[in-house]
Amino acid sequence: MAPRLMKILFITSNRLGDAVISTGVLSALQARYPSALFTVVCGPVAAGLFEPDPRCERVITMEKRRHDRHWLDLWRQCVRTRWFLVVDLRGSLLSLTLRTRRRLIVRGGRRDGRKVEQLGQALGRNQAPKPRVWVSDEQERSARALLPDGKWLALGPTANWDGKIWPPERFAALAEGLKAQDLRPVLFYGPGDAEKERAKPVLEALPDALDLGGNRELGEVAALLRRCALFVGNDSGLMHLAAAAGTPTLGLFGPSRMSEYAPSGENAFALSAPGTEGEAALMGLSASEVLDVARAILNGKAEAFRT
Repeated sequence: MAPRLMKILFITSNRLGDAVISTGVLSALQARYPSALFTVVCGPVAAGLFEPDPRCERVITMEKRRHDRHWLDLWRQCVRTRWFLVVDLRGSLLSLTLRTRRRLIVRGGRRDGRKVEQLGQALGRNQAPKPRVWVSDEQERSARALLPDGKWLALGPTANWDGKIWPPERFAALAEGLKAQDLRPVLFYGPGDAEKERAKPVLEALPDALDLGGNRELGEVAALLRRCALFVGNDSGLMHLAAAAGTPTLGLFGPSRMSEYAPSGENAFALSAPGTEGEAALMGLSASEVLDVARAILNGKAEAFRT
């Protein structure tokens, strides 16, 4: 009789940034169970993160519905499967109702330390699992065509709320200051009119910049970011994606918590506005300060800002 396939259910965040942070956990599980097939549950904005993964048998997108009916929909899609392992980073009741040999459930709530380290500790790992990205061959080819070999400066001038956005004119000043390093700016932002509007002032201030924002597959965005010498951007899902892709990444923090959500990767750096964490305004972070750190990263002299 043929052996039963080992199936693992991985429930992660609806938000892109948290979903990116969780990819290190998924990658560690894939290394531990090399013959397993994975089903990933996430929000629609994060689905493209997992779709290029060859070990991912299925991506279930969970769109929020009234009265929490999205959890009932998910239960219906999962209840007939006998799982080898259910990993629930949402701490939901659903994971307690599924047939599985083992469960790993991470409860919510704010904890001390970086989010990536919190996940590693909750899952019993001594070392925080580094986030990663998956890119298809087609996405890689598309990125090479859009960004030929050169020195590109990736800018991420948007975020999910205005308090996390560094002033647009300072992004423009940063790009002008890095022209001495022969860096040409490329703007990235997410889909939708609100994202486009937030990016518009920077696009207008930098007429020579490439506009690569909008509705692109996340794997393609990751491949594009890998072709950039540096990413500078607000605390956002895009910032976490850049760091996971291995791009030297400088995240800018004001009212959001750098101690918890600093980017994680081999070349991840962060800079916080002066003031009390959670209350500091990004207006307090000057273009010259960010420019100095960006130059230090490019010159390999920014260890004080490494996360």
